[in-house]
Amino acid sequence: MTLDGTNTWVLREPGARKSVVVDPGPVEEGHLDLLDEQLEDVGLVLVTHHHFDHSETAEELGRRKGCPVRAWRPAYAFDADPLTNGEAIDVDGLRLEVVFTPGHTDDSISLLLPDEKVLLTGDMVLGRGTTVIAWPDGDLGAYFESIERMRELAASGAVEVLWPAHGPVLDDALGTLDYYLVHRRQRLGQVEHALTALGVARPDPDDEELPRKVVEIVYQDVDESLWGAAEWSVRAQLAYLGSR
Repeated sequence: MTLDGTNTWVLREPGARKSVVVDPGPVEEGHLDLLDEQLEDVGLVLVTHHHFDHSETAEELGRRKGCPVRAWRPAYAFDADPLTNGEAIDVDGLRLEVVFTPGHTDDSISLLLPDEKVLLTGDMVLGRGTTVIAWPDGDLGAYFESIERMRELAASGAVEVLWPAHGPVLDDALGTLDYYLVHRRQRLGQVEHALTALGVARPDPDDEELPRKVVEIVYQDVDESLWGAAEWSVRAQLAYLGSR
């Protein structure tokens, strides 16, 4: 589910010495050593959320480079405080702003580069397809609110391009975020229709068989190898519907 792997973003202001590394990625042979060799001076490591394919090498990279590691969850911040919503960060002239965007996980953040009108989206938006709501710490209600918040940034002109953590850059930020909202609402409607077909008026959170039954109806045109990830999102949608 990582498409072409995790995008590790290395950011540096032109002419500056220090870099910012976003999502240094998982422990894979040669990956951390390559980062260590290529980057002489790292001022800060940032993690968009706690999943291992983003955070696993963060502490070690920070140790090697003698720089802090920051994330939303305190457990993933080293030699620094956790991030806060709206926080402005400046590293050797590079300006970033933290945008709290839970939904994929409860600690997901995005990073705004205001001068470039770019938003680094972590796993909230992918370069291809749509993201998974990683139940149980992923939450559909929070996801809708976060995508709306990101869309407002795009609609205002503050964001034009999205840099996801998986897949290619997305040049049409507003169009992509509109699609994400439409797609997720369509899926939610399909889940509601599936519940009706199954004779379920209100989803029972203790019914362990229901999510798979819904997946088999809603995702019947999707390769079964993806049904496990789809079940995470369906569980999040059932929790959302059950709470309304």
